[in-house]
Amino acid sequence: MSRFVPYVALCRAMLLGRLALTWAAVGVGIRFVDDIWQTAGALVVITTATTVQVTVLGRWPDVIRRRLGVLAIDAAIMIAVLVLSEGGVAFFCYAAGFAALTGVLLGTRAAPLWFADAGLGLVVAAQLLASDGTADSNAASFVLAFPVIDILCGYGAALMTATVARYIDASIAMAASAHRSAAASERARLARELHDSVAKTLRGVSFAAVALPTLLRRQPDLAEELASTVSAGADTAIRETRELLTGLRRDALDRPFSEHLHQVCRAWTERTQIPVRLDVTAVMEPTPAVRYELTEILNEALENVARHADATLVHVSLHERERQLLLTIRDDGAGFAPPDDLTTLSTEGSFGIVGMTERAQAAGGRLRVDSGSGRGTTVAAWVPLVAAADAATVLAATVLPVGR
Repeated sequence: MSRFVPYVALCRAMLLGRLALTWAAVGVGIRFVDDIWQTAGALVVITTATTVQVTVLGRWPDVIRRRLGVLAIDAAIMIAVLVLSEGGVAFFCYAAGFAALTGVLLGTRAAPLWFADAGLGLVVAAQLLASDGTADSNAASFVLAFPVIDILCGYGAALMTATVARYIDASIAMAASAHRSAAASERARLARELHDSVAKTLRGVSFAAVALPTLLRRQPDLAEELASTVSAGADTAIRETRELLTGLRRDALDRPFSEHLHQVCRAWTERTQIPVRLDVTAVMEPTPAVRYELTEILNEALENVARHADATLVHVSLHERERQLLLTIRDDGAGFAPPDDLTTLSTEGSFGIVGMTERAQAAGGRLRVDSGSGRGTTVAAWVPLVAAADAATVLAATVLPVGR
Protein backbone atom coordinates (compact mmCIF):
# COMPACT_ATOMS: atom_id res chain seq x y z
CA MET A 1 0.00 0.00 0.00
CA SER A 2 1.43 3.36 -1.05
CA ARG A 3 1.33 6.50 1.05
CA PHE A 4 -0.15 8.25 -2.00
CA VAL A 5 -3.69 7.02 -1.25
CA PRO A 6 -3.82 8.25 2.37
CA TYR A 7 -2.28 11.58 1.29
CA VAL A 8 -5.21 12.13 -1.09
CA ALA A 9 -7.72 11.06 1.57
CA LEU A 10 -6.19 13.36 4.18
CA CYS A 11 -6.14 16.30 1.78
CA ARG A 12 -9.80 15.84 0.92
CA ALA A 13 -10.63 15.59 4.63
CA MET A 14 -8.74 18.82 5.32
CA LEU A 15 -10.51 20.66 2.51
CA LEU A 16 -13.97 19.53 3.57
CA GLY A 17 -13.20 20.18 7.24
CA ARG A 18 -12.04 23.70 6.44
CA LEU A 19 -15.24 24.37 4.50
CA ALA A 20 -17.42 23.12 7.35
CA LEU A 21 -15.44 25.10 9.94
CA THR A 22 -15.70 28.29 7.87
CA TRP A 23 -19.45 28.01 7.45
CA ALA A 24 -19.90 27.28 11.16
CA ALA A 25 -17.69 30.18 12.25
CA VAL A 26 -19.34 32.64 9.87
CA GLY A 27 -22.79 31.44 10.91
CA VAL A 28 -22.02 31.99 14.58
CA GLY A 29 -20.67 35.51 14.03
CA ILE A 30 -23.04 36.62 11.29
CA ARG A 31 -24.71 39.13 13.62
CA PHE A 32 -21.45 40.99 14.08
CA VAL A 33 -20.69 41.32 10.36
CA ASP A 34 -20.97 44.81 8.90
CA ASP A 35 -21.34 43.78 5.27
CA ILE A 36 -23.28 40.52 4.88
CA TRP A 37 -22.91 40.51 1.08
CA GLN A 38 -19.16 40.78 1.39
CA THR A 39 -19.07 37.79 3.72
CA ALA A 40 -21.45 35.87 1.47
CA GLY A 41 -19.15 36.50 -1.50
CA ALA A 42 -16.20 35.08 0.44
CA LEU A 43 -18.25 32.00 1.37
CA VAL A 44 -19.22 31.47 -2.28
CA VAL A 45 -15.56 31.64 -3.31
CA ILE A 46 -14.51 29.19 -0.57
CA THR A 47 -17.34 26.77 -1.34
CA THR A 48 -16.70 26.86 -5.08
CA ALA A 49 -12.96 26.46 -4.68
CA THR A 50 -13.36 23.55 -2.23
CA THR A 51 -15.83 21.80 -4.52
CA VAL A 52 -13.45 22.08 -7.44
CA GLN A 53 -10.47 20.93 -5.37
CA VAL A 54 -12.27 17.90 -3.94
CA THR A 55 -13.63 16.96 -7.39
CA VAL A 56 -10.19 17.21 -8.98
CA LEU A 57 -8.65 15.07 -6.22
CA GLY A 58 -11.38 12.47 -6.66
CA ARG A 59 -11.05 12.21 -10.45
CA TRP A 60 -7.36 12.91 -10.92
CA PRO A 61 -5.63 12.00 -7.64
CA ASP A 62 -2.22 12.11 -9.34
CA VAL A 63 -2.40 15.90 -9.14
CA ILE A 64 -1.45 15.62 -5.48
CA ARG A 65 2.07 14.63 -6.56
CA ARG A 66 2.60 18.26 -7.60
CA ARG A 67 2.46 19.45 -4.03
CA LEU A 68 3.97 22.90 -4.48
CA GLY A 69 1.56 23.65 -7.31
CA VAL A 70 -1.42 22.58 -5.20
CA LEU A 71 -0.26 24.74 -2.30
CA ALA A 72 0.39 27.71 -4.58
CA ILE A 73 -3.18 27.55 -5.91
CA ASP A 74 -4.58 27.24 -2.39
CA ALA A 75 -2.48 30.20 -1.25
CA ALA A 76 -3.82 32.29 -4.14
CA ILE A 77 -7.39 31.39 -3.11
CA MET A 78 -6.53 32.39 0.46
CA ILE A 79 -5.39 35.84 -0.71
CA ALA A 80 -8.62 36.19 -2.71
CA VAL A 81 -10.63 35.34 0.40
CA LEU A 82 -8.59 37.90 2.37
CA VAL A 83 -9.41 40.62 -0.15
CA LEU A 84 -13.10 39.74 -0.38
CA SER A 85 -13.69 39.40 3.36
CA GLU A 86 -11.31 42.24 4.26
CA GLY A 87 -9.77 40.13 6.98
CA GLY A 88 -12.98 38.59 8.27
CA VAL A 89 -13.38 35.31 10.10
CA ALA A 90 -13.63 33.46 6.77
CA PHE A 91 -10.02 34.41 6.04
CA PHE A 92 -8.73 33.18 9.41
CA CYS A 93 -10.53 29.84 9.01
CA TYR A 94 -9.17 29.44 5.49
CA ALA A 95 -5.65 30.31 6.66
CA ALA A 96 -5.82 27.63 9.38
CA GLY A 97 -6.92 25.11 6.76
CA PHE A 98 -4.08 26.16 4.49
CA ALA A 99 -1.58 25.51 7.27
CA ALA A 100 -3.09 22.07 7.87
CA LEU A 101 -2.90 21.29 4.15
CA THR A 102 0.80 22.19 4.08
CA GLY A 103 1.35 19.91 7.09
CA VAL A 104 -0.22 16.99 5.23
CA LEU A 105 1.71 17.53 2.00
CA LEU A 106 5.09 18.68 3.30
CA GLY A 107 5.22 17.54 6.93
CA THR A 108 7.37 19.54 9.32
CA ARG A 109 9.26 20.94 6.33
CA ALA A 110 6.30 23.29 5.93
CA ALA A 111 7.23 25.16 9.16
CA PRO A 112 8.36 28.31 7.27
CA LEU A 113 4.97 28.41 5.56
CA TRP A 114 3.20 28.08 8.92
CA PHE A 115 5.10 31.04 10.33
CA ALA A 116 4.53 33.07 7.18
CA ASP A 117 0.82 32.23 7.34
CA ALA A 118 0.72 33.19 11.02
CA GLY A 119 2.63 36.40 10.30
CA LEU A 120 0.12 37.39 7.63
CA GLY A 121 -2.68 36.66 10.07
CA LEU A 122 -1.09 38.80 12.76
CA VAL A 123 -0.76 41.72 10.36
CA VAL A 124 -4.40 41.41 9.34
CA ALA A 125 -5.51 41.07 12.97
CA ALA A 126 -3.49 44.12 14.01
CA GLN A 127 -4.99 46.21 11.22
CA LEU A 128 -8.49 45.10 12.19
CA LEU A 129 -7.95 46.03 15.82
CA ALA A 130 -6.44 49.36 14.88
CA SER A 131 -9.23 50.24 12.49
CA ASP A 132 -11.92 49.34 15.03
CA GLY A 133 -10.15 51.15 17.83
CA THR A 134 -10.41 48.09 20.07
CA ALA A 135 -6.72 47.44 20.59
CA ASP A 136 -7.13 47.63 24.35
CA SER A 137 -10.35 45.63 24.60
CA ASN A 138 -10.69 42.05 25.83
CA ALA A 139 -11.28 40.93 22.25
CA ALA A 140 -7.74 41.90 21.24
CA SER A 141 -6.09 38.81 22.71
CA PHE A 142 -8.76 36.58 21.21
CA VAL A 143 -8.30 38.02 17.71
CA LEU A 144 -4.52 37.88 17.91
CA ALA A 145 -4.69 34.24 18.96
CA PHE A 146 -6.22 33.24 15.63
CA PRO A 147 -2.94 33.39 13.66
CA VAL A 148 -1.15 31.26 16.28
CA ILE A 149 -3.71 28.55 15.61
CA ASP A 150 -2.30 28.30 12.08
CA ILE A 151 0.98 26.95 13.46
CA LEU A 152 -0.83 24.48 15.69
CA CYS A 153 -3.00 23.28 12.79
CA GLY A 154 0.00 22.79 10.54
CA TYR A 155 2.02 20.94 13.16
CA GLY A 156 -0.96 18.79 14.15
CA ALA A 157 -1.62 17.83 10.54
CA ALA A 158 2.06 16.96 10.06
CA LEU A 159 2.01 14.73 13.16
CA MET A 160 -1.17 13.02 12.02
CA THR A 161 0.27 12.39 8.57
CA ALA A 162 3.48 10.99 10.06
CA THR A 163 1.43 8.67 12.28
CA VAL A 164 -0.56 7.42 9.30
CA ALA A 165 2.67 6.89 7.36
CA ARG A 166 4.17 4.84 10.20
CA TYR A 167 1.02 2.77 10.42
CA ILE A 168 1.14 2.10 6.67
CA ASP A 169 4.81 1.10 6.87
CA ALA A 170 4.02 -1.27 9.75
CA SER A 171 1.10 -2.74 7.80
CA ILE A 172 3.29 -3.27 4.75
CA ALA A 173 5.97 -4.96 6.86
CA MET A 174 3.38 -7.17 8.56
CA ALA A 175 1.83 -8.16 5.23
CA ALA A 176 5.25 -8.94 3.76
CA SER A 177 6.14 -11.04 6.81
CA ALA A 178 2.85 -12.93 6.60
CA HIS A 179 3.39 -13.47 2.87
CA ARG A 180 6.84 -14.89 3.50
CA SER A 181 5.46 -17.10 6.25
CA ALA A 182 2.68 -18.36 4.00
CA ALA A 183 5.16 -19.02 1.20
CA ALA A 184 7.41 -20.96 3.58
CA SER A 185 4.41 -22.95 4.80
CA GLU A 186 3.43 -23.76 1.24
CA ARG A 187 6.97 -24.86 0.40
CA ALA A 188 7.03 -27.12 3.46
CA ARG A 189 3.68 -28.61 2.53
CA LEU A 190 4.78 -29.24 -1.06
CA ALA A 191 7.96 -30.87 0.19
CA ARG A 192 5.92 -33.11 2.50
CA GLU A 193 3.49 -34.07 -0.27
CA LEU A 194 6.29 -34.82 -2.70
CA HIS A 195 8.17 -36.83 -0.10
CA ASP A 196 5.14 -38.86 0.91
CA SER A 197 4.02 -39.69 -2.61
CA VAL A 198 6.15 -39.04 -5.68
CA ALA A 199 9.56 -39.29 -4.02
CA LYS A 200 8.85 -42.68 -2.43
CA THR A 201 7.44 -44.07 -5.67
CA LEU A 202 10.41 -42.85 -7.70
CA ARG A 203 12.80 -44.27 -5.12
CA GLY A 204 11.24 -47.70 -5.57
CA VAL A 205 11.43 -47.36 -9.34
CA SER A 206 15.10 -46.39 -9.04
CA PHE A 207 15.95 -49.46 -6.93
CA ALA A 208 14.14 -51.73 -9.38
CA ALA A 209 15.91 -50.15 -12.35
CA VAL A 210 19.32 -50.68 -10.73
CA ALA A 211 18.60 -54.39 -10.24
CA LEU A 212 17.18 -54.86 -13.74
CA PRO A 213 20.47 -55.30 -15.70
CA THR A 214 21.70 -58.06 -13.37
CA LEU A 215 18.40 -59.92 -13.54
CA LEU A 216 18.39 -59.68 -17.34
CA ARG A 217 21.58 -61.75 -17.41
CA ARG A 218 20.72 -64.24 -14.69
CA GLN A 219 16.92 -64.48 -14.48
CA PRO A 220 15.25 -63.18 -17.62
CA ASP A 221 11.76 -64.19 -16.47
CA LEU A 222 12.11 -62.30 -13.19
CA ALA A 223 13.62 -59.38 -15.09
CA GLU A 224 10.52 -59.20 -17.26
CA GLU A 225 8.31 -59.03 -14.16
CA LEU A 226 10.58 -56.36 -12.67
CA ALA A 227 10.36 -54.33 -15.88
CA SER A 228 6.58 -54.40 -15.56
CA THR A 229 6.97 -53.22 -11.96
CA VAL A 230 9.19 -50.33 -13.08
CA SER A 231 6.63 -49.33 -15.71
CA ALA A 232 3.80 -49.52 -13.20
CA GLY A 233 5.82 -47.46 -10.70
CA ALA A 234 6.46 -44.77 -13.32
CA ASP A 235 2.74 -44.66 -14.10
CA THR A 236 2.00 -44.35 -10.40
CA ALA A 237 4.47 -41.47 -10.06
CA ILE A 238 2.80 -39.70 -12.99
CA ARG A 239 -0.64 -40.21 -11.43
CA GLU A 240 0.53 -38.95 -8.04
CA THR A 241 2.08 -35.89 -9.65
CA ARG A 242 -1.14 -35.13 -11.48
CA GLU A 243 -3.14 -35.53 -8.28
CA LEU A 244 -0.79 -33.17 -6.50
CA LEU A 245 -1.09 -30.57 -9.25
CA THR A 246 -4.87 -30.96 -9.27
CA GLY A 247 -4.93 -30.38 -5.54
CA LEU A 248 -2.87 -27.22 -5.93
CA ARG A 249 -5.15 -25.83 -8.62
CA ARG A 250 -8.29 -26.81 -6.76
CA ASP A 251 -7.94 -24.06 -4.17
CA ALA A 252 -7.94 -20.52 -5.57
CA LEU A 253 -6.53 -18.50 -2.68
CA ASP A 254 -7.97 -15.25 -4.01
CA ARG A 255 -11.48 -16.52 -3.21
CA PRO A 256 -13.01 -16.69 0.27
CA PHE A 257 -12.86 -20.15 1.79
CA SER A 258 -16.67 -20.36 1.88
CA GLU A 259 -16.83 -19.90 -1.91
CA HIS A 260 -14.12 -22.53 -2.38
CA LEU A 261 -16.01 -25.07 -0.27
CA HIS A 262 -19.18 -24.32 -2.19
CA GLN A 263 -17.35 -24.95 -5.45
CA VAL A 264 -15.98 -28.28 -4.20
CA CYS A 265 -19.43 -29.45 -3.03
CA ARG A 266 -21.15 -28.28 -6.20
CA ALA A 267 -18.66 -30.09 -8.43
CA TRP A 268 -19.08 -33.28 -6.40
CA THR A 269 -22.89 -33.02 -6.58
CA GLU A 270 -22.78 -32.57 -10.35
CA ARG A 271 -20.66 -35.70 -10.66
CA THR A 272 -22.49 -37.96 -8.19
CA GLN A 273 -26.03 -36.49 -8.27
CA ILE A 274 -26.05 -36.54 -4.45
CA PRO A 275 -27.20 -33.17 -3.01
CA VAL A 276 -25.07 -31.36 -0.44
CA ARG A 277 -26.11 -28.67 2.04
CA LEU A 278 -23.25 -26.35 3.01
CA ASP A 279 -23.54 -24.33 6.22
CA VAL A 280 -20.76 -21.79 6.88
CA THR A 281 -20.94 -19.38 9.80
CA ALA A 282 -18.73 -16.31 10.19
CA VAL A 283 -15.14 -17.49 10.53
CA MET A 284 -11.70 -15.98 10.00
CA GLU A 285 -9.86 -16.92 6.82
CA PRO A 286 -7.50 -19.88 7.47
CA THR A 287 -3.95 -20.03 6.21
CA PRO A 288 -3.24 -21.62 2.80
CA ALA A 289 -1.88 -24.77 4.48
CA VAL A 290 -5.00 -25.19 6.62
CA ARG A 291 -7.23 -24.49 3.60
CA TYR A 292 -5.44 -27.21 1.66
CA GLU A 293 -5.67 -29.86 4.38
CA LEU A 294 -9.34 -29.14 5.09
CA THR A 295 -10.12 -29.27 1.38
CA GLU A 296 -8.41 -32.64 1.03
CA ILE A 297 -10.27 -33.97 4.08
CA LEU A 298 -13.55 -32.81 2.53
CA ASN A 299 -12.70 -34.38 -0.82
CA GLU A 300 -11.76 -37.71 0.76
CA ALA A 301 -14.89 -37.76 2.93
CA LEU A 302 -17.12 -37.03 -0.05
CA GLU A 303 -15.42 -39.75 -2.09
CA ASN A 304 -16.03 -42.23 0.73
CA VAL A 305 -19.71 -41.24 0.68
CA ALA A 306 -19.88 -41.79 -3.08
CA ARG A 307 -18.14 -45.18 -2.90
CA HIS A 308 -19.57 -46.75 0.24
CA ALA A 309 -22.41 -44.84 1.91
CA ASP A 310 -25.33 -45.16 -0.53
CA ALA A 311 -26.47 -41.78 0.85
CA THR A 312 -29.23 -39.47 -0.42
CA LEU A 313 -28.05 -36.25 1.30
CA VAL A 314 -24.81 -34.87 2.72
CA HIS A 315 -24.49 -32.01 5.21
CA VAL A 316 -21.19 -30.06 5.24
CA SER A 317 -20.60 -27.35 7.84
CA LEU A 318 -17.74 -25.06 8.85
CA HIS A 319 -17.80 -23.22 12.19
CA GLU A 320 -15.38 -21.45 14.50
CA ARG A 321 -15.28 -22.65 18.11
CA GLU A 322 -12.74 -21.52 20.69
CA ARG A 323 -10.23 -20.33 18.07
CA GLN A 324 -10.57 -23.58 16.14
CA LEU A 325 -12.18 -24.40 12.82
CA LEU A 326 -14.62 -27.31 12.88
CA LEU A 327 -15.30 -28.98 9.54
CA THR A 328 -18.10 -31.55 9.67
CA ILE A 329 -19.24 -33.90 6.89
CA ARG A 330 -22.38 -35.90 7.75
CA ASP A 331 -24.30 -38.26 5.46
CA ASP A 332 -27.51 -40.27 5.83
CA GLY A 333 -26.06 -43.44 4.33
CA ALA A 334 -25.58 -46.99 5.49
CA GLY A 335 -22.78 -46.23 7.94
CA PHE A 336 -20.26 -48.71 9.31
CA ALA A 337 -18.72 -49.80 12.59
CA PRO A 338 -15.44 -47.86 12.98
CA PRO A 339 -12.71 -49.45 15.12
CA ASP A 340 -11.52 -47.82 18.30
CA ASP A 341 -8.13 -47.18 16.71
CA LEU A 342 -8.54 -45.72 13.23
CA THR A 343 -4.94 -46.56 12.32
CA THR A 344 -5.88 -50.25 12.26
CA LEU A 345 -7.82 -49.56 9.09
CA SER A 346 -4.54 -49.34 7.17
CA THR A 347 -3.92 -53.04 7.82
CA GLU A 348 -7.23 -53.76 6.12
CA GLY A 349 -6.32 -51.72 3.06
CA SER A 350 -8.54 -48.75 4.00
CA PHE A 351 -6.29 -45.73 3.84
CA GLY A 352 -8.89 -42.97 3.33
CA ILE A 353 -9.75 -42.36 6.99
CA VAL A 354 -6.13 -42.79 8.01
CA GLY A 355 -5.14 -40.18 5.42
CA MET A 356 -7.76 -37.75 6.71
CA THR A 357 -6.50 -38.26 10.25
CA GLU A 358 -2.93 -37.56 9.18
CA ARG A 359 -4.02 -34.43 7.32
CA ALA A 360 -5.84 -33.10 10.37
CA GLN A 361 -2.73 -33.78 12.46
CA ALA A 362 -0.53 -32.08 9.84
CA ALA A 363 -2.67 -28.94 10.31
CA GLY A 364 -2.21 -29.18 14.08
CA GLY A 365 -5.66 -30.60 14.74
CA ARG A 366 -7.51 -33.86 15.16
CA LEU A 367 -10.17 -35.92 13.41
CA ARG A 368 -13.08 -37.96 14.72
CA VAL A 369 -15.31 -40.43 12.88
CA ASP A 370 -18.72 -41.28 14.29
CA SER A 371 -20.75 -43.94 12.51
CA GLY A 372 -22.95 -46.94 12.98
CA SER A 373 -24.86 -49.41 10.88
CA GLY A 374 -27.89 -47.72 9.36
CA ARG A 375 -27.31 -44.26 10.88
CA GLY A 376 -24.86 -42.67 8.50
CA THR A 377 -21.36 -41.36 9.12
CA THR A 378 -20.07 -38.10 10.57
CA VAL A 379 -16.50 -36.95 9.99
CA ALA A 380 -15.41 -33.99 12.17
CA ALA A 381 -12.04 -32.26 11.85
CA TRP A 382 -10.80 -29.64 14.34
CA VAL A 383 -7.82 -27.47 13.34
CA PRO A 384 -6.39 -24.37 15.06
CA LEU A 385 -7.43 -21.11 13.47
CA VAL A 386 -4.20 -19.28 12.59
CA ALA A 387 -4.82 -15.97 10.84
CA ALA A 388 -2.87 -15.15 7.70
CA ALA A 389 -1.95 -11.73 6.24
CA ASP A 390 -5.59 -10.96 5.49
CA ALA A 391 -6.74 -12.01 8.99
CA ALA A 392 -9.13 -9.09 9.11
CA THR A 393 -11.13 -10.59 6.26
CA VAL A 394 -14.22 -12.36 7.57
CA LEU A 395 -16.36 -14.80 5.65
CA ALA A 396 -19.96 -13.66 5.50
CA ALA A 397 -22.32 -15.88 7.46
CA THR A 398 -24.37 -17.85 4.97
CA VAL A 399 -26.13 -21.12 4.28
CA LEU A 400 -25.45 -22.35 0.78
CA PRO A 401 -27.59 -25.21 -0.57
CA VAL A 402 -25.99 -27.32 -3.30
CA GLY A 403 -28.79 -29.16 -5.03
CA ARG A 404 -29.17 -31.33 -8.05
